[in-house]
Amino acid sequence: MDKIMIKNLEVFCNHGVYKEENVLGQKFVVDAELRLSTRKAGRSDKLSDSVSYGDVSRLITAEMKKQNDRLLERVAERLAEAVLLQFPLVRSVCITVKKPWAPVMLHLDYAAVSIERGWHMVYVGAGSNMGDRQAYLTQAQEALCADGWIRNFRAASVIETEPYGYLEQDKFLNTVFGFETLYEPEELLAKVQELEQNAHRERKIHWGPRTLDLDILLFDDLVLEREDLIIPHPELTRRMFVLEPLCELNPYGVHPLYRKRFREYRENLGRESIPE
Repeated sequence: MDKIMIKNLEVFCNHGVYKEENVLGQKFVVDAELRLSTRKAGRSDKLSDSVSYGDVSRLITAEMKKQNDRLLERVAERLAEAVLLQFPLVRSVCITVKKPWAPVMLHLDYAAVSIERGWHMVYVGAGSNMGDRQAYLTQAQEALCADGWIRNFRAASVIETEPYGYLEQDKFLNTVFGFETLYEPEELLAKVQELEQNAHRERKIHWGPRTLDLDILLFDDLVLEREDLIIPHPELTRRMFVLEPLCELNPYGVHPLYRKRFREYRENLGRESIPE
């Protein structure tokens, strides 16, 4: 991605652990590196096709002065969130907050915290086979759309499918949601689990009936394996009720681990289901 850079923006404000820092205030210095495509602006010569570094500088200054934070980590997080939400063309941002007068009783140029945050492309599988199935899917969709850290939401067509794994249960309604988010993987997992709990999801039988089931299928090109979260979803390539709606939203998507298109998995799985 291209970059727009702001270096050594000085802001006098009040942040720190100690009382004196919050009362007297001090100088902070901020660097911001915005990652976006400047191609359109470079050809049109129109500021509306880019991001004004003056506007970004004023936003950073206002955010720095808006409230007193104890930690530089908190200041950096607030600045990154504000830039990403205020300027939709920015895909990611690196924020560095420097504290030249850090009270450590030692000589140093400055103490600093530097973070990188950005929008992530995510696909989430959604299913329901209890109660008003469509209402549960709609409830999840509306909650995600209303979340300030989610944008560009899309939902694939809803399909009715036979149960998978545990067969003694009713048919499912399934779909896939695609959206961009500022959540990190563990935060998104907590978010979808909260939505499941709001739908009174109970985990009694593995692959058993449920009011609402939300699975993180893909998170950018991330490959992650933890006790409570595996990305890409390990069953992704073996479930037609996932591949069908996923290919509707992302027909030429590639599995980040196996480097094979999802439509190939769908076609191969479809052939396997045809009786000889």
